[in-house]
Amino acid sequence: MEFALGLPMLLGIGLWGGELGNLAMVNMQVSQLAMQIADNGSRIGDTSMLEDLKIYESDINDILEGANIQASSLDVMRHGRITISSLQVVPGTTDRQYILWQRCKGGKNVPSRYGPAGTGATTTLNGMGPAGAEITASQGDAVIFVEIEYNYQPLISAKFAPTKAIRAVAAFNVRDDRDITQIYQRDPSDPDPIASCNVVAAPDAAPAPDATPSAVPSATPSSTPTATPTAGPTDRNTGRPTSTPPRRTPRNDDD
Repeated sequence: MEFALGLPMLLGIGLWGGELGNLAMVNMQVSQLAMQIADNGSRIGDTSMLEDLKIYESDINDILEGANIQASSLDVMRHGRITISSLQVVPGTTDRQYILWQRCKGGKNVPSRYGPAGTGATTTLNGMGPAGAEITASQGDAVIFVEIEYNYQPLISAKFAPTKAIRAVAAFNVRDDRDITQIYQRDPSDPDPIASCNVVAAPDAAPAPDATPSAVPSATPSSTPTATPTAGPTDRNTGRPTSTPPRRTPRNDDD
């Protein structure tokens, strides 16, 4: 009797614990994804021995598509939004911070908490990051700052999850000598799409690995057998076929 009375409570505690465990795991995945995107963003650029590395719109698109595939189990592009910003020093100043460019992708309608591209050019921007711990860029350098906002998808029920929104940020300094003045197009006559922050749309789900079809044997024979005629006896002198007389059945005189 006591076990029956306590079973609902034990079941509720188990479900609550399972949901909290899943929430902690998703928090870690979103945080790692933000760090991976920022790290990739700090490394991109064409290799050149003659000039600073240039980055292209296709590079940014590749980073976002890679994040979509990496976090396919979360479907982060449908339930969240990724914002990539380039934090730099305003040209002609020593330490004034501003956001030169910004690229976004995802179905969640949420802007950057630090403003759109251009923020800080004519206003004051202390940096990007939590208040009191802002990250700033150095003169002639750039910081790739990534924000992810994600609507948590409960494993069991939203009643067991204390929060429905997960936020993660990450930042990396640009690793190499890079042309930080703009993002280029590889072919201006056929430009790549721009991941504009003015567009809020959920892209297609991350592609699944292609399945290799197996060969199915056909039940229909490839060729139809034909009967091969058998040559009959021929005349030894003329070489022409001769008719074979019908075989006669021996007669029984007793019949």
